[in-house]
Amino acid sequence: MAGTQLNLYEAKTQLSSLVERAAKGEEIVIAKAGKPMARLVPIAVESKALGPLRKFGQNILGITYIAEDFDAPLSEEILKDFGL
Repeated sequence: MAGTQLNLYEAKTQLSSLVERAAKGEEIVIAKAGKPMARLVPIAVESKALGPLRKFGQNILGITYIAEDFDAPLSEEILKDFGL
């Protein structure tokens, strides 16, 4: 989408709609006395503040471990604890 430049007063009066437009991908430039001062842009999905997204199947440290007996049948004692 094409960018739009507004003066500070216009931006203050239309802030809500400008945020919606920026969230959809439009770049909004805010100017003071005709001089560009700030830019309103959408937040990236993966920002440096949030860190990289985790990969499926990994814990936060990136370690994947499943015990060898993970899917082994449960013992009679454990089944009794579950009322089975």
